[in-house]
Amino acid sequence: MFDEPVVAASTIAWIAFALGLVFGYAGNRSNFCTMGAVSDIVNMGDWTRMRMWAAAVGVAILGTAALQLTGVLDTDDSIYTGSRVIWFSNLLGGALFGIGMTLASGCGSKTLIRIGGGNLKSLIVFVFLGISAYMTMRGLFGVWRTQYIDTISFELSTSQDLPSILAGLGLARETALVALAAVIGGGLLVFTLLSREARQLETLLGAIAIGAVCVAGWYVTAHVGFVEEHPRTLERAFIGTNSGQAESFTFVAPVGYTLELFMLWSDTSRIFTFGIAGVLGVIAGSAVYAATSRTWRVESFMDAGDLVRHIVGAILMGFGGVTAFGCTIGQGVTGFSTLAVGSLLTTAAIIAGAAVTMKVQYWLMMRED
Repeated sequence: MFDEPVVAASTIAWIAFALGLVFGYAGNRSNFCTMGAVSDIVNMGDWTRMRMWAAAVGVAILGTAALQLTGVLDTDDSIYTGSRVIWFSNLLGGALFGIGMTLASGCGSKTLIRIGGGNLKSLIVFVFLGISAYMTMRGLFGVWRTQYIDTISFELSTSQDLPSILAGLGLARETALVALAAVIGGGLLVFTLLSREARQLETLLGAIAIGAVCVAGWYVTAHVGFVEEHPRTLERAFIGTNSGQAESFTFVAPVGYTLELFMLWSDTSRIFTFGIAGVLGVIAGSAVYAATSRTWRVESFMDAGDLVRHIVGAILMGFGGVTAFGCTIGQGVTGFSTLAVGSLLTTAAIIAGAAVTMKVQYWLMMRED
């Protein structure tokens, strides 16, 4: 009998790091940012970056559907599609994350991209985001979350992804999956291509790269890293993931796990997982672009108020992201690609929370003038 699984956790981590490099490089080069997309709409009426995000989601939906149809991925093996819909957690966590990312000048992925570009403010956000995320998973915030927030939910008779819900109503699941992927995923791509500004090559390549990396993440954890019978436990296993399930890119809980690994480095049971390696890969990929394009520069806080806003925003992102099971990437792209109800609710709440916060900030600025 083998002592180790067929695929080593280090292999999964190195692949995740490589995918993170692509994410970070593409994200920095194309200025991919969901918060920026919302800001552009609220403040300037410009939908170009929102169309970029929509294209990334469209690519992720179509790619994830293809993985399901070919038998590579079963979304029931992920954290997103359980039959229990924690709708209040999705809405509250999403809204708090949206508020937090506005105060902190960017979501989790943008924070990593900015760190790679030399932004010291984002380094502080990274630390407080990670601490808050870990406290919400296993600490004080976690007690509040499990006792008072996650209990508000309802149970479905099927998985909560839209294809399964339609299958429960009598439609064949594969048919429902193909139809929904074509309508929603294809529709988002058409929405993007209708704009001449969004059809610019750099914009499209950035969106395609982000969406494709999330699809590749599913492939790596659900296929490359999947073993039907682990040689030690004799049970099916997903090698190198923090959740023990199929995963793809998300940037809240993995930031907490990254801090945990660095703090408990001497504990040899701690390993570089898919999520941790992805986080580091995004920073490295962004740094490569910043260095080669000569855009790397150190940026710090303007004053104490700026520092406080970023810390509060980071804490809200950590709590909100874990409570909602993801961020603008974890739910807004990866989770969205499964067409799970919770992911749709979270994504809408994130956008709403960010938009309202921007309106309030603008109102306060006008009062000061």
